[in-house]
Amino acid sequence: MTRIFFATDIHGSEKCWRKFINAGQFYKADIIILGGDMTGKAIIPIVEKSDGTHKVSFLEQEVVLRGEKEVAQMERTIVDRGYYPLRASFSKVEELNADPKKVEELFVQMAVQTVERWLDYAEKRLKGTGIKCYVCPGNDDMFEIDEVIEGSKYVFNAEGKVIELDPIYKMISTGWSTPTPWNTFRECSEEELQKKIQAMAYQVEDMSRCIFNLHDPPYGSGLDEAPELDAQLRPKYAGRSTVAVGSKAVKEAVEKHQPLLGLFGHIHEAKGLTKIGRTTCINPGSSYEQGILLGVLVDLDSRGIHRYLPTSG
Repeated sequence: MTRIFFATDIHGSEKCWRKFINAGQFYKADIIILGGDMTGKAIIPIVEKSDGTHKVSFLEQEVVLRGEKEVAQMERTIVDRGYYPLRASFSKVEELNADPKKVEELFVQMAVQTVERWLDYAEKRLKGTGIKCYVCPGNDDMFEIDEVIEGSKYVFNAEGKVIELDPIYKMISTGWSTPTPWNTFRECSEEELQKKIQAMAYQVEDMSRCIFNLHDPPYGSGLDEAPELDAQLRPKYAGRSTVAVGSKAVKEAVEKHQPLLGLFGHIHEAKGLTKIGRTTCINPGSSYEQGILLGVLVDLDSRGIHRYLPTSG
């Protein structure tokens, strides 16, 4: 029996990363897999005022912080919610606001430093456990983190690879997605995504013993239902209207190859399970901003999927 723990879309949440790394021992899993979108969304300035206090605007609230303890607590809250806190003077914030390129460079720098810290934490927690850990950067992840991951002894980058999970089962992975309204880092056309998947799938002899770890969910599967957006990229009708936004290339690949299991993410609201032919398809969803790690445990035996169990914690 091989037990897999799968989660996805933690978007910079320090709390969710710690939970992910510790999930192997907690759930007695042999393998832990993060499906994509590791890095955070934005920098949150904590501005030092002339009277020694600090001011921060976070989650539509403006807060005045008094003393080092309050500032440190706010920094912890920010990183646990998936953002990057930056202590800065008012003049420094004005300087950054006037130069988007500097903001972009700083954002990449802070994301890379965070991933470096995360990998150090993973090494301390995974060393000696025998637990295998795979990550696959998603469409929201800048390419600069790939080299950092490649340097880790305990966390392996699964992007574009056919990986032997155990003597029976293999996994193919990609974190690329089809185009989004936000023009993120790893986006490509349906045709390009199809080529990425096929290049790996053709190396697998027995699809009944293969897992597809693909960030973009299959189009029209129910695992890709996202709020319909207006011209300002805000949810229409208070989020009550949804549309399918997944990948047709992913759907065709699953229909064609019929792997044993498909693990997907990308659409946080589309938590669920469905079948496409013989393939069990799962999107565990994401609640990273609440510091909640959603996931799924899958037990594999020589005959296939023995059991699966959604998790939340």
